[in-house]
Amino acid sequence: MVKMKYIIIALLIAGIGIFAAVYFFQSEEKKVMKQFNLLSEYVARDSDEKVIAMASRMQRLGGLFDERCELILAVESLSGDYAREEIPARVARGRSRFSRLSLRFFDPEILFPENGVARVTLTVRLRGHTTFGENVNETRELECILKKIDKKWLFLRIEVIEVLKK
Repeated sequence: MVKMKYIIIALLIAGIGIFAAVYFFQSEEKKVMKQFNLLSEYVARDSDEKVIAMASRMQRLGGLFDERCELILAVESLSGDYAREEIPARVARGRSRFSRLSLRFFDPEILFPENGVARVTLTVRLRGHTTFGENVNETRELECILKKIDKKWLFLRIEVIEVLKK
C-alpha cells in the first residue's frame, strides 16, 4: 500500500513536469503561430455576437500588433502604415459587414532571418456570410513579418502576395 502511494505521487510529479515543459518551453515557431491563432479568434464573428464581446475582442486584437504595422492588401485603398490603435477600428468596420465570419491559417512556413524577427508565409481562408446575404469564401497567400518585443511576437507587416486559384 505504501509503495502504491509513492508510485501515484511519482506519476503525478512526472505529469506536472511534462505539462510544465510543454507549456513553458514552447518553441518559437509555436509562439509565432499562437499569434495567428489569436488573430483568427479575434477576427471571427458569430451571428449572435454581443456588442461587449465585440469590443473586448477588438481591444485584445490591438495587442497583437507592433506600434506601427504595414498592411499591403489587394485593395489599394486599404493598404498603408497603421498605428496599433487604428487597426481594431478598421477590423471592426470590416466585421460589421458580416453576420458570420471566420479566418483560418494553413501551411505556415516560418523562417527566422535574424534574431527577434520571424517571416511567415502561409495561406489564409476567409469565410463568411454578409449582412446582404452573400456568402464569401476567399483564399489568399500572405507573407507576414513579426517582431519579438518583450517576449511577445507582434505583427509588423502583413502582405497579400498571391491570389490562389480554385
